[in-house]
Amino acid sequence: MLAVAAVFFLLVVGLFLATVFIPHFGRGVTPRQWIIYGGIALPLPLLVLLTFFAFWQGEYLLRGGGPQPGDIYRVQAHGTMWSWRFSYPDAPEKAPTQDVLHIPAARTVEIAVTSGDVIHSFWIPRLGGKMDAVPGHVNHLRLRADRPGRYRGVCSEYCGTGHASMRFEVEAFEDASSLAASEHEERR
Repeated sequence: MLAVAAVFFLLVVGLFLATVFIPHFGRGVTPRQWIIYGGIALPLPLLVLLTFFAFWQGEYLLRGGGPQPGDIYRVQAHGTMWSWRFSYPDAPEKAPTQDVLHIPAARTVEIAVTSGDVIHSFWIPRLGGKMDAVPGHVNHLRLRADRPGRYRGVCSEYCGTGHASMRFEVEAFEDASSLAASEHEERR
């Protein structure tokens, strides 16, 4: 999506610079033609392409992100003033963590988000997706870290005086099951 948006940006800036610095460039084009061709015909194919790509990616995550739809790693995120508590139903041996979320890389993760006091908003900007944490209600968010690493997460809904410090870390680790799947794929 970034590449297509960059191409669109460069086209618009290029046309603008050409009209400013090249004598008589675009002088024969009427304002109506600039609107029709520059405002509709040029961006429309790119916007359609971006829209279909966004739908394709969304459906990919909703299906589980790969050939095995049942292979989703589940996590529970519970927000309270001013921290996050994470528990791992798919890894019962793993103790709950405070303000540090551990997820497998290269695997779809479904996070059940809820709150114990006021409305919070669970957001990991580099991994996409944002979900409100509402008291008494569970919302589900699916995301995927393509590679191991550390990511920052925040509460993006003002929830009181400590809102600015309601941050958490995401540690995406290399999952043994995803390693086995990739090795099996390479052998084919």
